[in-house]
Amino acid sequence: MRSVPESKDKPLFTPGPLTTSRTVKQAMLKDLGSRDFAFIQVIQEIRDGLLALAGATNGEYVAVPMQGSGTFAVEAVLTSTIPRDGKVLIVINGAYGHRMVKLCKTAGVACAALEFPEDACPQVGCVAEALDADPSITHVAVVHCETTTGIVNPIRELGLMVHEKGRLFFVDAMSSFGAVPVNVTECRIDYIVSSSNKCVEGVPGFAYAIARKEPFMKTKGLARSMSLDLYAQWEGLESNGQFRFTPPTHALLAFRQALKELEEEGGVEGRATRYRANYDVMIKGMKKLGFQTYLDEDKQGYIITSFRYPEHPNFDFEAFYRLLNDKGYVIYPGKVSNADCFRIGTIGRIFEPDMQALLSAIRDTLDEMHIEL
Repeated sequence: MRSVPESKDKPLFTPGPLTTSRTVKQAMLKDLGSRDFAFIQVIQEIRDGLLALAGATNGEYVAVPMQGSGTFAVEAVLTSTIPRDGKVLIVINGAYGHRMVKLCKTAGVACAALEFPEDACPQVGCVAEALDADPSITHVAVVHCETTTGIVNPIRELGLMVHEKGRLFFVDAMSSFGAVPVNVTECRIDYIVSSSNKCVEGVPGFAYAIARKEPFMKTKGLARSMSLDLYAQWEGLESNGQFRFTPPTHALLAFRQALKELEEEGGVEGRATRYRANYDVMIKGMKKLGFQTYLDEDKQGYIITSFRYPEHPNFDFEAFYRLLNDKGYVIYPGKVSNADCFRIGTIGRIFEPDMQALLSAIRDTLDEMHIEL
């Protein structure tokens, strides 16, 4: 599959929002009433499509789309599914784990944090010890692909252990769902969330949770928020097929088209193949230019990669970013807490030739800045 210029938009080498196809954009050129039968059908198709992506077509899970960013869905799960006498253990190795702690503390949800270095995966044994030491913990939450660095955490191993310990397992799969194969049943995941503007290659506007029915059906009345009440949102969808409050109609139309294009590409495996190819081209080229990754190769995913700032007196990230942007290429600032880094995403409607073009632009930018690595 080759890259075809689809518009004059700058390609986005970011973790989302992403570059989208022309046909996804065109899907939004239609107005539908939010209570219209045709739109209700769109919502149902999306819910069914999400369950298929998660390997959850056995009737044991439900898909619940909700307005807002991905963080809205994370907050909805944390504040709607944990009882007042419950407690969640949040496994942290990056900024988005810390965000979950902040969400819980703001909403008054009891939580404990188990933190690992940002360049290391959580150790399943350590998490198990934390559960054994605190019987009051009822839930465990972790980020799958921690966008801070690009590290991919071992959710299958964690899920099996958490299930064995009799706790519920929540996965923030914001930057991985749709491109990193995950079977919620095999991984013993009770709740998983992602967003419309990530690897499915839709546009911003809504997020979604996929919940295992058995525990989810016991959560009615637990929500600390009316707008983010996950059970009430599901109940509304089940009763009349509609969102409780105004849905992002155009974003949902775009997402339905994005799901079709994901299927045409070969599903999650097909998309993963393209993203891996993008990553392979990018990482080889960046190393050739002299850049160093923040993570060791065995921990690095193919979604987004953190690169250390070069140790060169002429390197200034703001200038580097601006010069690349002027050439038509958008990368991403870093978020690592203990090192100066920037990030390059390899997801969205981009292809190997786009990665080659980015590398060429980076090489030219280094020359302009008189930097030789």
